[in-house]
Amino acid sequence: MLIRNKLILRFTLLVLAIQLALSAFIYFFHAAARQERFAQRLAGKGRMTARLLLRTPQPADAAPRLFRRRDLLTILEEQISIYDPAGRLLYTSGDEVQQQQNLRYLPLVQPGARPLRFAADSLEAVGVAYLYQGQTYRVFAAGLDQFGHLQLEKLRLILLVGNVGALVLIILAGWYFADESLKPIKRVVGQVERITAGRLGLRVHEGNGTDEIAQLAVTFNRMLARVEQAFEMQKNFLSHASHELRTPLATALGTLETSLTYDTDLGEVRRSMASAQEELRRLTGLTNALLALAKAENTAFRRVPVRLDECLTQALNYCQGKYPGRQVQLSFGEMPPKGTPEPFVVAGNEQLLTTALLNLLDNACKYSSGPVHACIGYTGRAVEVTVTDSGIGIAAEALPLVMTALYRAENGRQVPGYGLGLTVTQKIAEHHGGSLELSSPPGAGTTATLRLPPQ
Repeated sequence: MLIRNKLILRFTLLVLAIQLALSAFIYFFHAAARQERFAQRLAGKGRMTARLLLRTPQPADAAPRLFRRRDLLTILEEQISIYDPAGRLLYTSGDEVQQQQNLRYLPLVQPGARPLRFAADSLEAVGVAYLYQGQTYRVFAAGLDQFGHLQLEKLRLILLVGNVGALVLIILAGWYFADESLKPIKRVVGQVERITAGRLGLRVHEGNGTDEIAQLAVTFNRMLARVEQAFEMQKNFLSHASHELRTPLATALGTLETSLTYDTDLGEVRRSMASAQEELRRLTGLTNALLALAKAENTAFRRVPVRLDECLTQALNYCQGKYPGRQVQLSFGEMPPKGTPEPFVVAGNEQLLTTALLNLLDNACKYSSGPVHACIGYTGRAVEVTVTDSGIGIAAEALPLVMTALYRAENGRQVPGYGLGLTVTQKIAEHHGGSLELSSPPGAGTTATLRLPPQ
């Protein structure tokens, strides 16, 4: 169901429920007020009848007598019965009046109490106590409130017609309300439909900048900015990758073609094959680096407790095997807080974390001929690994770009590499909830700091 239809339906049901509840309250309040008014009227008529009867002298042995109905009958189907203090019937307004119910409620009628209301067949009846000369007489009055019921019928008809008419107005109001409420969203949808892969620079109008639609537009614009940035990075990456892959392939192919055409002795052939082999090794290394970057982009790896110091030890062993004459020092910084069950434990993937540390150590050994220092410790609530070298450093203008894939600073292009190590390490750090920071004072080498949250 469309949101428009949902809004109309919910708005209609909500307002209709409120209206029906209000109508029911009005009707039942009016019905209760009618009953109370008629009960008071019956009670007043009964007291008046008792007052007229008791103030008129009559023989002690006289039977219950009848007043003339044309004198007292002002309520439709009026029935009045009066009992003396001994419970004997003193007066009745008609011979057809049934006294069974009156006799049943007779003990319940007490002086000073509110009129006792009950139903006498199709009539409404009340019982009241009347004091005369220190004695309590009980009076029962019944009748039919024809005028009150007619008013209730008219009220029911008015409420019915009013609710039906109001339902039509509610539906129209709901349609208008939904249409006006969804206009900003419709405008945003129209603007979004104009944004394509070739027009990522377009943005959604943010309206007044304060309501929920504006917040949605702001969020969408921020997402568009990130998508546009990702597209640009992807384009740059593909451009650099294609260039980096094309160069060794073209070199190897040219070397082999030249050897096939011009080389005549075994020595020349072997030199050509060695040159082509070197280019293919470079191509293999670049391909492996690209695969490592693709693996680092995957966030679906399983996270388990990993000893970061053990990962660092593995990376150090590999690095010393690759650079056998290089001095690599390991030290420990701030130790974990007291009560830590196992130090240097983080949640993540051991292979990826080892790769990240190895990339930092490999860069330090590659761009520095002096000793490399690695330190692991705690800083605040994070596990921190720093790798420091005394090499060529990174120029200030290149420092913000060195983590971009395939980017290489000018002063480091003479050293073999592909410009992917720091990119892979940064991705691994981000996927583990950590960060990678670089600092490179001019002429003082480079310090890489990897911070990860402990488990």
